[in-house]
Amino acid sequence: MKLFIHFLFLISILFIFTSCHKNSNQVSDVYFESNEEGIKTGGIKVIPIKTPKGTFKVWTKTIGNNPTVKVLLLNGGPGCTYEYFECFESFLPKEGIEFIYYDQLACGNSENPKDTTLYNLDRYVDEVEQVRKALHLDENNFYLLGHSWGGILAMQYALKYQSKMKALIVSNMMASCPKYGKYADEVLSKQMPKSVLDSIRFLEKNNDFGNPKYMQLLTKYYYKKHICRLPEYPEPVNRSFSKLNTELYTIMQGPSEFGISGKLTNWDVSNSLKNITIPTLVIRATYDTMDPKYMEWMSNEFPNGEFLLCKKGSHMCMYDDQKTYFEGLLRFLKK
Repeated sequence: MKLFIHFLFLISILFIFTSCHKNSNQVSDVYFESNEEGIKTGGIKVIPIKTPKGTFKVWTKTIGNNPTVKVLLLNGGPGCTYEYFECFESFLPKEGIEFIYYDQLACGNSENPKDTTLYNLDRYVDEVEQVRKALHLDENNFYLLGHSWGGILAMQYALKYQSKMKALIVSNMMASCPKYGKYADEVLSKQMPKSVLDSIRFLEKNNDFGNPKYMQLLTKYYYKKHICRLPEYPEPVNRSFSKLNTELYTIMQGPSEFGISGKLTNWDVSNSLKNITIPTLVIRATYDTMDPKYMEWMSNEFPNGEFLLCKKGSHMCMYDDQKTYFEGLLRFLKK
């Protein structure tokens, strides 16, 4: 009798193990099922976007299939491309997380109308909403991750359309451009040798941004310390930066990452964060261009805010503190 009971116990354990393994494979099979209709394009969908100046096309690419977790990625710049997000492919697919690359209008693979009147925040918010509808994202599955300028766009979008969202991730961006500029001016600038800072300020005062010395000084004393701290920029970062729409970048941000002087100079939603009630993750890094203390304060302003610190990272901490970044991000997404 004891042998028979023992035998039944072993059979039940084997059954449970087999069922779990089968369910795991089923989840995996669903993830790699294509939802594309007609000719398959590897998840690429070109979406027509209506603007005050006509209809133009933006490029998206979906990786994976998860009915409850779909992450739309908003790149920084403004003016960069989706490509620096390619490191996400090393972490999200194995966890069954669907994510969507997206080149904003006038960037990368998307159409460039070459009309600077379209370079404004409200129009980009409207663009994201059109992309959301075209991709059938909704409050049951739509996660919006914005990095840098993408974080500005994500917060502004959430203030208007959070009812269409499941959660928000703000990566390496403050909710106040005046405070961002102040941090660069009063904290980060003082970390430079005085002679270097004097040279940078002299070139800026004379509007000599095209001088090769300007970027040489910023690269060595600012970008290498606060944008990406790796000895060499990863290839996807270099590829994305090489395709930067400099006109869009300069109009919105200003001529460099060292502070801000473009259209976004006075943007500030610090007092409105309390109105974003969906779950929100704020990711900041110790050596970022953004004020780490302010970003921690932000996470407490969101009623359902969480906070992730990348201790070794800078503005591109998805690369220079990769383990912390993706462990924290995945933990949030899988909740």
